[in-house]
Amino acid sequence: MRFRPKFGSTLKWLIPGMGVKRWLLLLFGGITIVSLGAGYVLVEVYRTWTFPAIFYYLTLQFIPRAWRGLLFGTVGIAAIVFAIFQLNRSLLSAFLSPGQSSLADIIYNHRQRTRGPKVVAIGGGTGLSALLRGLKEHTDKITAIVTVADDGGSSGRLRRDLGLLPPGDFRSCIAALADDESLTARLFQYRFGEGKGLNGHSFGNLFIAAMAAVTGNFERAILESSHVLNIRGRIVPSTLENVTLWADLREDEQEEGPDRVAGESQISKSGRPIERVFLEPDKVPGYPGAIKAILEADLITAGPGSLFTSVLPNLLVPGIASAIRASPAMKVYISNIATEKGETDGYTLDDHLRELEEHVGEGLFTYVLANDNLNVQFPRHLKVDVVTPATKRSDSYEFVTADLVDLENPWQHDPQKLSEALMDLYWRVSAKTTAD
Repeated sequence: MRFRPKFGSTLKWLIPGMGVKRWLLLLFGGITIVSLGAGYVLVEVYRTWTFPAIFYYLTLQFIPRAWRGLLFGTVGIAAIVFAIFQLNRSLLSAFLSPGQSSLADIIYNHRQRTRGPKVVAIGGGTGLSALLRGLKEHTDKITAIVTVADDGGSSGRLRRDLGLLPPGDFRSCIAALADDESLTARLFQYRFGEGKGLNGHSFGNLFIAAMAAVTGNFERAILESSHVLNIRGRIVPSTLENVTLWADLREDEQEEGPDRVAGESQISKSGRPIERVFLEPDKVPGYPGAIKAILEADLITAGPGSLFTSVLPNLLVPGIASAIRASPAMKVYISNIATEKGETDGYTLDDHLRELEEHVGEGLFTYVLANDNLNVQFPRHLKVDVVTPATKRSDSYEFVTADLVDLENPWQHDPQKLSEALMDLYWRVSAKTTAD
């Protein structure tokens, strides 16, 4: 039974689009021409030279000529195939890490990803990371656009101390898109424990900060970090301006406090419902690389992620929203699986869409992808509820539902389920559009 995977992997070389068969045919043609040339020379030598009697047995002249040709041809082909296989194995062993798939599988998957759509994913936090982790198996043409309004934790400290854009969401996206994600993710998400100076900082944030110092600017730091870690895709900010996220809070008789809160990290701590969020300054230019990616995209997604502190801060950048409206791409809003304490307590899918429209206007997205597995139990300490996909907005959007729940963390999206549902939707709509 052990030969089957190897046999299947070998046959994969013959799949259309691998870019291998044409060169195999050329190799076969070259060997045939060389064989013909060698044959002419050997015939001439055979006719003009006198050989010792032992050559009668070495050349198997006691066997009919047709069978001799078949036997020598079979042995020769077997030797060529074995030599090519061993040569590839020797040359490529330095590039294949232990535990990796066969070379045929790696090339096949790479070819498939290079043919994938151009995807722009807008958001931040764990939601965007989950989406990217799944998408990178379907396409290499990914652009993640992340918010720069983060002011809490390690990112906030680096922002205040070094004047950097907050690296936290960039770090998470780099880890999610890295080719060798298992070790990279653990390394980039590692937080230093007790100790002066480094306490609370993540290694990934410090790595990006150091890269910014070495390269001279934050943009270059993200680009070079991506190259070092061989990520699939790229990560860009929605703007390069130093912005602050503000929130106006609704009146609540049971909760006292200010009516307006500054700083992303403080919004969810207010204990009061959010009326609206906005950027200060509000007329900031969108990052040119992000706008260009949106205009050239085949598929644009917003979410999953914190509605008020991850998704909307990107869409509130005027150039980003305008580019989305102008783009011919398919546009999908991905709903969260669960509500978020301090931001969207008690929200339904309709509530999420209402807030989206009130902040950036109607018609920004055409499709809504939502979870329909409602039979989930959340840990009580999270104080969250499932976001039901029921909606009264069927005239404004086309709704698509699927089981998107991560079984280990049911309040989060499963990367594979999410990416497959999204790509199924994209290819289905693309096929329908092409047919029309």
